[in-house]
Amino acid sequence: MSTRPLLVPALCAVAALVAACDVETSRSVRLERASDDGAGKGVLKVVDALQCPQTQGSLTRKGSASAGGTVCSYVGPRGTEVSLHLVALDGGSPAEALKAFEQRLSGDLPQAVVGLEQAASEAERDAARAEARADAAATRADAAAEASASAGDRASVRAPGVAVDANGDDATVRLPGLHIETRGDQASVRIGGFHIDADDGSGSVDIQGGEDGDNVSIRARNDSAEIRASAAGDATRASWILTDNRPSAEGWRLVGYEARGPVGGPLVVATVRSRDRDRGRAFEDAKDLVTLNVGE
Repeated sequence: MSTRPLLVPALCAVAALVAACDVETSRSVRLERASDDGAGKGVLKVVDALQCPQTQGSLTRKGSASAGGTVCSYVGPRGTEVSLHLVALDGGSPAEALKAFEQRLSGDLPQAVVGLEQAASEAERDAARAEARADAAATRADAAAEASASAGDRASVRAPGVAVDANGDDATVRLPGLHIETRGDQASVRIGGFHIDADDGSGSVDIQGGEDGDNVSIRARNDSAEIRASAAGDATRASWILTDNRPSAEGWRLVGYEARGPVGGPLVVATVRSRDRDRGRAFEDAKDLVTLNVGE
């Protein structure tokens, strides 16, 4: 089987990330270089209570702010649910606070979590098997190369800055800033600061990358995907999205959050539950609520 069906969308995703690394990684994952020391976009505000307008774009508030002004609830198109939270860290870390949100939201898409965990386990097993086979493969490489060359299955291309080697179903491509290596159903791509590992057998793609402290991580397996992004600096600027083509029992196809806050907190976190797999306007409006409260 060819890894091409997996690599094409993966490369498109990376191209979008690289092209917009200073502004947005798409309409869903924003990376900002700003930090609370005044660099980049500016200082994130310390707030005591949430600002919860009656409407924000496609969202309409339900009732008044609750829990002493720390929680506001909104509804959006097709029953999308958005909750805005003011989260005191109380000596804890932002990562701990956001992990709790992830665990609660992941419970709405249990099948996506199971699929991604299964893909991760399979990837670890495949890596161990590949390492165990490496020595034997190296021993057979010269003989296979000679046989392929005589059979006409081997090809090499050399040009300034370009090296291409193909041997049956295996290929290696080297260009400035780009390295692609395929071995049967598996492929590895290195482009700029991004690493892509695809396995057509398990239907999985992992993308890791970033620069100057920014970080983006994408895991995809068949119907499910997880996107995580965080920006450089001591302040918190983070996004997380989990999607699944298969609706949950309640009809959810996407859950996620946008979180920002100064060093020491508090954090302003907007959570989203949507019956559309595409992020759409509601997620952008949720992010606008965060900006309204704490800044960019």
